[in-house]
Amino acid sequence: MILDQIQKPNDIKNVDPKDYDQLAEEIREFLLQKISETGGHLASNLGVVELTMALHLSFDLPKDKLIWDVGHQSYTHKLLTGRKNGFDEIRCYGGISGFPNRKESSCDAFNTGHSSTSISAGLGLAHARDLAGEDFAVVSVIGDGALTGGMAYEALNNASQLKSNFIIVLNDNNMSISENIGGVSRMLGNLRTAPQYNDLKANVSQNLSKVPGIGNQLVKRISMAKQGIKQLFIPGMFFENMDITYLGPVDGHNIPMMVNVFQEARRLNRAVVVHVMTKKGRGYEPAERFPEAYHGVNPFVVETGKPKKEKREPNYTDVFSKVFCQMAEKDKSIVGITAAMPEGVGLKRFRKLYPDRFFDVGIAEEHGVTFAAGLAAGGMKPYFCVYSSFLQRAYDQILHDVCIQNLNVTFAIDRAGLVGSDGETHQGLFDLSFLQTIPNMSILVPKNCFELADALRFSADFEGPLAIRYPRGTASRNLKEFRAPLVYGKAEVLYEEEEIALLAVGTMVETACEVREKLKEMGHRVSVINARFVKPLDEELLERIAEKHSVFVTLEENVLSGGFGEHVASACIWKKLPVRVISVAIPNTYVEHGNVDRLKQEVGIDAKGALNTILKELE
Repeated sequence: MILDQIQKPNDIKNVDPKDYDQLAEEIREFLLQKISETGGHLASNLGVVELTMALHLSFDLPKDKLIWDVGHQSYTHKLLTGRKNGFDEIRCYGGISGFPNRKESSCDAFNTGHSSTSISAGLGLAHARDLAGEDFAVVSVIGDGALTGGMAYEALNNASQLKSNFIIVLNDNNMSISENIGGVSRMLGNLRTAPQYNDLKANVSQNLSKVPGIGNQLVKRISMAKQGIKQLFIPGMFFENMDITYLGPVDGHNIPMMVNVFQEARRLNRAVVVHVMTKKGRGYEPAERFPEAYHGVNPFVVETGKPKKEKREPNYTDVFSKVFCQMAEKDKSIVGITAAMPEGVGLKRFRKLYPDRFFDVGIAEEHGVTFAAGLAAGGMKPYFCVYSSFLQRAYDQILHDVCIQNLNVTFAIDRAGLVGSDGETHQGLFDLSFLQTIPNMSILVPKNCFELADALRFSADFEGPLAIRYPRGTASRNLKEFRAPLVYGKAEVLYEEEEIALLAVGTMVETACEVREKLKEMGHRVSVINARFVKPLDEELLERIAEKHSVFVTLEENVLSGGFGEHVASACIWKKLPVRVISVAIPNTYVEHGNVDRLKQEVGIDAKGALNTILKELE
C-alpha cells in the first residue's frame, strides 16, 4: 500500500504523482474502516482527502503552519503526519484526539474544536512570524459553514491590512463547480498573481499619478473600470473589495490544480483566499447522499451505512424534541433557535411542524442569543437550543442582552457535563459556573427524563431568563418514583435521615443514591437531596437540614470553581450554618476525550470516586 510509505511528515512528497489518486482511495478506505469501528467525523473527512494531500505537497510541515477551522476534518492530516497507528484508539481515552492538538504533534499548529476561529489564529501566527523576522507560510483552512460565524469576518477585516503572505483556504462543499466561471477566474488569477503583472500595475499607477492636474484622477478612473470588469468575472469580489486577493474556484479533488494555485498564492505579500470546491462525503455513497447524517457517526456497517447498534434508547435530546413540539402546538408564541445544529439539538421535527417559528442562525451563537432577546422583547417565547460548550461563546450576549432586561429567553443546554469522545473542546463543564454569575438568570438541572419533561413545561409559563441543563446520552428513567411537583427555587428531598446530606444536581442524583447505599452499609445515616435549582438555591432547605446534619456533600458534573458546591459552601458561610461542606466535582482542568464512564472514574465523580472523596474528608 502506498499509505504504508507515509511514516512521518512530508513523506507524501516522495510519492509518485501518478499514484496520488491511488493514495487518496487508500486513505478513504482506511478512514471508512477505522471510523466504522470507533465512530467519529466521517463525511467532512472524506471530503477533504485531496485538499489535505495538496496542502501537504505544497507546504513544509511543521515549519509551515496549517490551521484547521473546527478541526474535525483533520483525520487525513493526521495520517500524513505519521499518526496512522494511532487510529485504532482515536477519540478513546489515552488515544489520539479527533481534533488538532498541539500536545500530540508539532504539525498541529493550533488547537481547534469550535468554529470560525482559524482566520484569527492564522493571522496571529502570521504577525508573530513577521515580528520575529522568520520565514514560513501560514495557511488557515475554513469551511463555508464556518463563514456564517461573525468572528471570521472580524478576522477578514483585520487580515486585509496585512502586508505579508497569509493564505486562507475556503473549503466550500455546498455548491457545484461552474466550469466557465472557474476557467476565467483561474486565467485572471494567474495574471493577477504573476510578478510581471504586479510590477506593471505598480509602474503604471506610479507614472500616471505624475501627470500634472489629471494624473490621480486617471488612476482612480482606471481602477474603477478594472473593478467593474472583475465584478463580471470573479465570484470572489467580496474578498477583493476587502483588499484580499481571491483565487478560484478550484476543484478540491484535483491535486495538481490545487498545488499550482497554492504556489501562486504563496507569491503574494498580502492575505489571499483560495476558494476550493469539495464534495462532503466523497467516495462513500451514503455519506454523499446524506452528509448531515454522516457528519458525526457511531460505529456502523460499511456495506449498508447502518449503525451497528440498531436499537437506540431515547436520549435526552429526543425527550426535549418530543415535549417541545407538544408545547409549541399549544403555545403559538414559542419559537426554536439553533446555531446550525437542528438535528443535534432536537429541533428537526419542530422545523418540519412549525417552519415559520424555526430559526437557524448559522454558526453564530452570539447573534443567536441577541436574536432571541429581540424575539422576547417582541412578545415571543424563544428557546435557544445549544450545546453547553458552544454557549460559552455568547456569555456577553446572555448577560448584556438577555439578563439585564430580564427577558423571557429559555436556554435549552444540551450536552452538559462530560460528553466523551470529542474531548476537551466539547466537554460541557463550565456552564454552571459562568451562568451563576449573571443576575436574573435561573438554572434548572433535571435528574432524569421525567424531570426534564417537567422542567420544559415549567419553562412555558416562567417569566425571565431560564437555563435548563441536561446531558448527552440515554435518557435515564431511574428514580421515577420520585416526582415531586416542580416549584421554583425548591429542591426535592429523596431520602431524609440525619448526619450526612448528599446534595446533588442532574446526573449526579443517581450517583448520590449509590453513594448513600455504601455509606449506610458503613453505619452512616444519610439524606439525599435533588437540588433541581442550582440558582436560586433552596436556602430555606439548607437551613432546615443543617439542624440535623453536620456534613453537606455536594455532587455535580461541572468544574469545582464557581460551581454548585462553591455556591452551597458560600451560602453556608453567609448564614453561619454549623456544617462542613465537601464538594465532589470535576477538578479545575480540561478533560480529554474518552468514554464518559471512564472519564467519570478518572476525574473522581463516579460513585466509587465520590465515596473515596467523602471518606477521605471525613477522616
